Amino acid sequence: MVSPTGEQFEISGGGYRAVVVESGGALRILEHEGRPLVDGFAEDAMPTGGRGQVLMPWPNRVRDGRYTFEGRDLQLPLSEPGRHNASHGLVRWVAWTVEEHTPASVSLTYRLMAQTGYPWALDLHLLYDLSADGLTVTHTATNLSSEPAPYAAGMHPYLTVGEPRRGRVDELELLLPGATRCLVDDERKLPTGTEPVDGTAYDFRVSRPLRGAVLDHAFTDLLRDERGRAVVELRDPGDGSGTALWLDERHPWVQVFTGDEPDGDTYRRGLAVEPLTAPADAFNSGQGVVTLAPAGQDGDELSASWGIWAL
Repeated sequence: MVSPTGEQFEISGGGYRAVVVESGGALRILEHEGRPLVDGFAEDAMPTGGRGQVLMPWPNRVRDGRYTFEGRDLQLPLSEPGRHNASHGLVRWVAWTVEEHTPASVSLTYRLMAQTGYPWALDLHLLYDLSADGLTVTHTATNLSSEPAPYAAGMHPYLTVGEPRRGRVDELELLLPGATRCLVDDERKLPTGTEPVDGTAYDFRVSRPLRGAVLDHAFTDLLRDERGRAVVELRDPGDGSGTALWLDERHPWVQVFTGDEPDGDTYRRGLAVEPLTAPADAFNSGQGVVTLAPAGQDGDELSASWGIWAL
C-alpha cells in the first residue's frame, strides 16, 4: 500500500522535526521539542485547504484561467471551478523526486513540462533544512525553454502554537508587519485594489488578539529587519509560547488566512501564513511576476527562501 501522499521524508535537527512528502513536495509535520508549529495532516490522509503545499508556477488565483504573455493568449485548466479560477499552480499533487536526503535536510526536484495554458518547461527544486535556527525552505525555478517564461511562487503552511484544534486561532495573538492589504471580492477572491491598513481591523503591526478576526488577504509593504527579513509571529498569550515565520525579500507579499470555511476541517485550527512572490491574479496584473530568461541566459533562474522557528 502507498500513503495518499507517497513517500515520507523525515528530518530532524536542533530540536526540530519535520516530515516532507512526495506528493506536491508538501510539508506535513513541523514540531519543536514535540510541540507542533504547523497544522499538518495525517500520513493516511490527503492535505486539505492547501495545507503545507507548494504553489508553482503561480500562487493563488488566475481569473478565468486566462492571461496574455508576450502577445500569446493562454487558457489554464480551471482547478477551482466553483469560482471559475485556475488556482495555486500546477504542482500541488504531482510526485516530486528526492534528490538528497540527509538526517537534517531533504531536497526534492520536479520537471514541469510544457502543457496547455503554460507552454514552458521548468526545473523546480525544493530544499528543506533543519538547524537550531528552525526550518529553512528554499525554492528554485529554472527555465528550460528557448523562450522567456512567466513565473511566481508561494507556499501554504498553517501555523499553530501547540496542538491545533477547531477555534484555536481565536486564542492566539498575531504580529503581522504588513502596511498594505490587497482587497478582494467575496465571491471569487480576486483582487479589486489595495488599501493601507492604518485605522482598519487589518492592522496587526502591533501584536494583538485574533479573536473574531476574519482574514483571507495578501499583505505587502512589509517591515523588514536588518537582514531583509519580514517576520510574522503567532503567540499564545497564556504562556508566551509562539511560532514565527520569516520571508526574504524575494517574497514581497504574505497571504494570511484564518481558515473560515465552516464545513472544512481547517476551520480556525491554524493560521495560514503564505510567503508569496506575487499576489492573486498576478499573471494578469503583472504584479510580482518574474520573467525567467530563456534557458542558459542570465536571469533564467529564481530562488527564494523562507522559514519557521519556535518562539
